[in-house]
Amino acid sequence: MPQPLHTEAPTNITLAVTGASGSIYAAEILRALAADTRVTKINFVASDSALRVFAEELNLSGRNDLAEKLLGAPCPKLQQHAETDIGANIASGSYPTAAMIVLPCSMGTLASIANGLAQNLIHRAADVCLKENRPLILCIRETPFNRIHIRNMQLASDAGATIFPAIPTLYNHPQSTQDMARQFVHRVLAHIGLPQPNAYQWQPD
Repeated sequence: MPQPLHTEAPTNITLAVTGASGSIYAAEILRALAADTRVTKINFVASDSALRVFAEELNLSGRNDLAEKLLGAPCPKLQQHAETDIGANIASGSYPTAAMIVLPCSMGTLASIANGLAQNLIHRAADVCLKENRPLILCIRETPFNRIHIRNMQLASDAGATIFPAIPTLYNHPQSTQDMARQFVHRVLAHIGLPQPNAYQWQPD
């Protein structure tokens, strides 16, 4: 089983964004990680397909300064990697990644991770997390699921990944899509030991 995240020590988080619909989730989690003082390093990777989705859903184009465009300002603790850079720090098990989040995670990315096909940096970094027993959160985004999708989710889960579908909550009465995305991101971060101060918590009567 993946080891728990120890937030007392400097925390390096890997964030990967793939080509599934849901750029708003990626933007929200990037902002949360940038603002979290417990996170000392963010290794950010966006696939080529993700760039197209960013352009269509958020009107952001180009790879250069993508993270800065998403955040609205430079972030000194963020390092952006090309998905083709298999020599990046996160491609090695000796690099101390505390957790990796793929948000959103396409079915193609899920398939590659589930079947050990390290075809790019995102797949390789995820494979490293699995072999080193580190938290790997796959926020899948697709509906309906076919049998191949379901089988790949089972394979990834059996290997140690957490399948965390990008499903927004409604019990907190969100007033916008941004509210929905932010609450989902808060749940993901809480799952890896980084609870957020303004996260909604269900209080039963």
